[in-house]
Amino acid sequence: MKLAFRFLRPFFVIFFCFNLVGCVSVPSGFLKPPEGYLEKRQLQTRQYETANEEQIVMAVAGVLQDLGFNLDNSETRLGLVSASKKADAKSKGQITGAVILDVLAAFGGSYSNSTAQCDKSQVVRASVIVKPALEGRKMVVRVTFQRIVWNMSNQISRVETINEPLMYQKFFDSLSKAIFLEAQQV
Repeated sequence: MKLAFRFLRPFFVIFFCFNLVGCVSVPSGFLKPPEGYLEKRQLQTRQYETANEEQIVMAVAGVLQDLGFNLDNSETRLGLVSASKKADAKSKGQITGAVILDVLAAFGGSYSNSTAQCDKSQVVRASVIVKPALEGRKMVVRVTFQRIVWNMSNQISRVETINEPLMYQKFFDSLSKAIFLEAQQV
C-alpha cells in the first residue's frame, strides 16, 4: 500500500496543480494591443517598391553607419540588421537640479547625493527588419530605436524605446535616398 501511494503521489500533485491552474481566468483585454500601438507601428514602418531584399538590407546598413551607428549584427538572408552607438546623456538642467537638491539637503542637515542619480551615458540601439510585403513586389522595412541610460554611479537608470518622430523620419529619408542611389547604381 505504501509503495502504491508513493507511486501515485506525483500524479495527485500534478492533477491538483492542473485543477488549480484551470480555475484562473484570462484577464479582460489580455490580447488587446496597448494604446497608441498603431501610431507607433506606422512611425516605425515604411514600404518600398522593390523586390530586392538584399539591396534594401545593404542600404539599411549603410544608412545606419552614416548616422553614426556601429553594426552589431547583420543577417542578409533573414532581413535583420542591428546596430548601436554610444552617446552622452548628460543634461545641464538635470545636473543643476540635483546640485540644488544636494545644497538644500546639506543646509537641512541631511546627506543627499542626487548628482549620482543624474544621467551620464547611453547606448542607442537600432533594430531593423526587412521582409516582403503581402501584396505585390514591395518590401516592408521596420526600425525601432531603444536606449539604455547609465547614471553617474554606473547603474542602469532607464531602458526605453525612443518614439521621437524626427529620428524615424531622418532614418527613412536617408534610406529612401540610399535605395534610389542603389537602384541607379550611383
